[in-house]
Amino acid sequence: MAKYWNKPMETAKLHEMRALQSWRLSQTVRRVYENVPFYRDKMDAAGVKPDDIRGTEDLYRLPFVSKQDLRDTYPYGMFAVPMEDVVRLHASSGTTGKQIVVGYTRSDLDVWSECCARALTAAGGSKSDFMHVSYGYGLFTGGLGMHDGAEKVGMTVIPVSVGNTNRQISIIKDFGSTVICCTPSYALFLAETMQEMGITKDDIKLRAGLFGAEPWTEEMRREIEDKLGLKAYDIYGLTEIIGPGVSFECDEQTGMHINEDHFIVETINPDTGEVLPEGEQGEIVFTCITKEAFPIIRYRTRDIGILSRKECSCGRTLVKMLKPRGRSDDMLIIRGVNVFPSQVESVLLSFGDNAPYYQLIVERVNNLDTLEIKVEMTSSMFSDAVRNIEEHEAAIRNAVESALGIAAKITLVEPKTLTRFEGKAVRVIDNRKLHD
Repeated sequence: MAKYWNKPMETAKLHEMRALQSWRLSQTVRRVYENVPFYRDKMDAAGVKPDDIRGTEDLYRLPFVSKQDLRDTYPYGMFAVPMEDVVRLHASSGTTGKQIVVGYTRSDLDVWSECCARALTAAGGSKSDFMHVSYGYGLFTGGLGMHDGAEKVGMTVIPVSVGNTNRQISIIKDFGSTVICCTPSYALFLAETMQEMGITKDDIKLRAGLFGAEPWTEEMRREIEDKLGLKAYDIYGLTEIIGPGVSFECDEQTGMHINEDHFIVETINPDTGEVLPEGEQGEIVFTCITKEAFPIIRYRTRDIGILSRKECSCGRTLVKMLKPRGRSDDMLIIRGVNVFPSQVESVLLSFGDNAPYYQLIVERVNNLDTLEIKVEMTSSMFSDAVRNIEEHEAAIRNAVESALGIAAKITLVEPKTLTRFEGKAVRVIDNRKLHD
């Protein structure tokens, strides 16, 4: 079984990678300056010309790009090639404001499938595998991105997309799916539905899963692995950068290797924009250096994470990003305390006897923020005596207060009460915004 998809790039020495990145960066900056008015205006306003960017050490001189910038140039204002060279469009979900529209040339699609092929190979994927794709197809990047990567590896692709969970499980069992990709919350929903159908992990052949598109914790990983009988790998991507495959986990599972020959990564102080040393927690910023249609420079992802160049047992030298702690725009500030949904999830799953479904509800009552956490009970817990349920609520309440430093109301709800999501799970309802 192949250990690497592209060994020269995945194991390159740092000075070699920096030289490649520097050359590609200078070429990309010149191209966007000449072809994208948005970048030309931004750079002129910052007093920066393409000749000033000679290597990665000059990256800090370039202005940042935000999601709002992409909305302001909707739909094609950031494209660096004529539309006749664009062979595919994708778009973000557009849940707030206009959706982000991105384009791909034929070369861009080749880069994307290369990145996904590396991720699949790192998870042990090969030509002998049956790849079950449960990410959504269409404008969402997940389905087609992983599909193309799996075909590049030579896997037998089963393009199921989302929905009809009972049928998905029948396909997993009957078709002999060995690798799956979907959101981690949907993986747990599959496991729950399997149990209801009387199908166990011994009845299926899944051995690896690549899960992304939403934050998830180590506790959630263990739950997925235990219930589906596979090894769960994290994969990271953004529509704005390329889609899934920007970074990926190897067998060591101590962070996701970033495909540095295609993306330069920085961490910055989210408040000041100051570039931070590797190893310090900050906002992740990406620059695309091989994209043709939609090259993006210093894009602020809002994901909060840490970069590490600690030697990896897999042999890859690509920098790792640790699992993002959360997003700066998803971070809740409740009574002056920073709260990430992932912190709450870790506490809840540490108990072992909660169902992996929860929701945070934030209200403002008499100018005071309140936090309620709804936690779904398992069937066995629901059948317990009321006193046992109250004791369990109290135990969760104490653990949450200890971990977060603020008090929260804990409400245990009946099994199957909280919504199941086939795509990204909605964990937070912040009603304070309705009153501002």
